[in-house]
Amino acid sequence: MIEILTNSNINTMKKILFIVLAMVPSIAINAQDKQEEKKIGIYFSGYVKSDFFYDSRQTYAAREGHFLFWPDAKDPDANEEDINARGSFNFLSVQSRLTGKITGPDAFGAKTSGTIEGDFFAQVNDNINLFRLRHAFIKFNWSTTELLTGQYWNPLFVTDCFPGTVSFNTGTPLQSFARNPQIRLTQSFGDFKVILAALSQRDYASRGELGATSDYLRNSSSPDMHLQVHYSVSNDEAGTGFTAGAGMAYKIIIPRLSSDVIVNDTLIYTYKVDEKVGGLTAIAFMKLKLKPVTIKLQGRYGENIADVLSISGFAVKEVTDNVTGERSYTPLKNITFWGDIHTNGKKIQVGLFGGYMKNLGTKEAMSSTTNPIYGFGYNIESLFRISPRVLWNYNKVRMALELELTAASFGSDHDVNYVPSTTSTVVNLRTLYSVYYFF
Repeated sequence: MIEILTNSNINTMKKILFIVLAMVPSIAINAQDKQEEKKIGIYFSGYVKSDFFYDSRQTYAAREGHFLFWPDAKDPDANEEDINARGSFNFLSVQSRLTGKITGPDAFGAKTSGTIEGDFFAQVNDNINLFRLRHAFIKFNWSTTELLTGQYWNPLFVTDCFPGTVSFNTGTPLQSFARNPQIRLTQSFGDFKVILAALSQRDYASRGELGATSDYLRNSSSPDMHLQVHYSVSNDEAGTGFTAGAGMAYKIIIPRLSSDVIVNDTLIYTYKVDEKVGGLTAIAFMKLKLKPVTIKLQGRYGENIADVLSISGFAVKEVTDNVTGERSYTPLKNITFWGDIHTNGKKIQVGLFGGYMKNLGTKEAMSSTTNPIYGFGYNIESLFRISPRVLWNYNKVRMALELELTAASFGSDHDVNYVPSTTSTVVNLRTLYSVYYFF
């Protein structure tokens, strides 16, 4: 009886041991899955913002006047009265924003993260108040290397050095403003970092015969390429820092795939054409953070950069084939400078932004002053802006007041390099009051 009981116990113990051993891999996998699940999360932040603004005259702006570019040119009536010399106001909350920052398990030996962000600014006036995508990207971070894939700021918008204006335009058109789908590689070398990026276009696109569309860049089969070098040092204890850098960008766009020969308003022939226009852009910037104030400076030379909301574009240089109508093109170029200074108080901050833009015309002379021009604000010879501001912070609430004075000189004539002449200057003063609630 004892022997039978012992054998039975042994067999039972063997069965239990077999079940336990069989469950060990499953337990380990489940534990690993739970550990990874704990690492995955999303943190939401953002703000509710309302803007109240008044302009002293009619303006060229986006989203019902919210995103201000410049004052409208004079528009005389039959009595030589300026129709655009009429003020306007608006109240909007479309800049309210929601950001989701995602954390997850490591991959390929890198720490991973993601960000998705939207607001209610929309892409066009017809969609205003609807939720739209601002940023959507993934980051892989190794010890000295970062790889970003997705939609993020155009590298010409330097996130380490941009104007601190209350206005959502952030100094546009003096400051480059665009978000692009991209692949961006950042390599650090001590206090230096090198940024290499390849971009496509979506909401901010080049302008041409078909209007603003990403087709021109897509048809080139070549991304918008960027290279930048940054140098940065800081002293956290002293609350000081210094950042400086420079960069270049180059893109090629295809204005047309075909040319139509039209006689007496009738289409006679359509020819395939091989046309392109290139554009080189260069920037240099500096930010100096002292304990009481922060100073920022930037200079930019740009060719065909209407896609970053700059006064730019391109022109038809000449017709190179009289049979097919094939053309050659030349980019419009400009140069801009801006500076921004603000105090570093936590409760109250006072700041001042100022900048200047000069239209340099086409890179090469056009065959005729009547050749077609494509772009953004190319009839402006120069533009000047100065914007003082004051911000009050109290816990999660911020109130801000800014005066934005913009003067634009419009040309009624131009030469074969399309430099606007016979200019007339108009001035707009915007008074902007904003209230934020951060969360």
